[in-house]
Amino acid sequence: MNAIMNFLFENPNFQLLEMILGLCLFLFGMNLMGEALERRAGTALRSLLGKLTTNRVAGFLTGLGVTAVIQSSSATTVMVVGFVNSGLMTLKQAINIILGANVGTTVTAWILSLSGIEGGGIMQLFKPTTFTPILALVGIIMYMFLKGEKKKDTGMILLGFATLMFGMETMSAAVKGLANVPEFTQLFTMFENPILGLLAGAVLTAIIQSSSASVGILQALAATGGITYGACVPIIMGQNIGTCVTAMISSVGTTKNAKRAAFVHLSFNVLGAVLLLIVFSVLRAIFAPALLGVAASEFGIAVAHSIFNVACVLIFLPLSALLEKIALTLIPDAKVPEIVS
Repeated sequence: MNAIMNFLFENPNFQLLEMILGLCLFLFGMNLMGEALERRAGTALRSLLGKLTTNRVAGFLTGLGVTAVIQSSSATTVMVVGFVNSGLMTLKQAINIILGANVGTTVTAWILSLSGIEGGGIMQLFKPTTFTPILALVGIIMYMFLKGEKKKDTGMILLGFATLMFGMETMSAAVKGLANVPEFTQLFTMFENPILGLLAGAVLTAIIQSSSASVGILQALAATGGITYGACVPIIMGQNIGTCVTAMISSVGTTKNAKRAAFVHLSFNVLGAVLLLIVFSVLRAIFAPALLGVAASEFGIAVAHSIFNVACVLIFLPLSALLEKIALTLIPDAKVPEIVS
């Protein structure tokens, strides 16, 4: 018990109170943005969102493009949950965007592998941490100094989003130091068993709350030649499950449809990971590819990450209606009590 308390409160690599603060800000920002969106939503905004998600492909490309720019599938999914919660987007539209976000998130791994930098340079301008302060400044000016409810609501939307993103960053910063703990990072390399590798990737990514950061750590480890493709592929699959934690948290206290959107994100990643892990294990047992014993490279991990996410989308994009039906079945609307005369 003492060891656990020391880790929670005295470990310099883990800040419990900061993580709690980040969680509170995250939930508050989500609620603030959602309420302001609901007030501000007019015909023009609904029409724009409708055009961007007119069909399966358009919604998929929207999710892919937004996530590729902001380099965070978690942020995209959280925004989608917020849109669904405020009634700006239907569950069907949200599903296609979520599928696109899973492919868009692979851009970060490619940047890290091709440029050799940690998201620096021009791409830094597109990171949420860069433009969030600007959004907060614009938002507070609009809310405090401009007249008109619509302008104030727009300012509140920007403030809510900035608060939400700051909460995410605070949570990530609170546990970021764990990446420098040898015992923590070694968990990535000690699970040669595919199932254990999947679980390790899921748990560690849930803690860090960023599949991009998790893949980045994996790429950093690959630079040492200490991890094989056979070990890293299941971990990559698990990372997609772990990243769902943020969306599930964002659905707390939201509408049924918003909860369904978060559930679709979780079920899509879990089903995709399990299905492809089975395929991976069968191929490994039958053919025993020599490649799986080769030390993974940063470029190779980016390729594996992309192949896995694209394969999942190819499987489930045609089945988006089925995902919607499952969500509606498992998270039904509340029954209206019958009035007995």
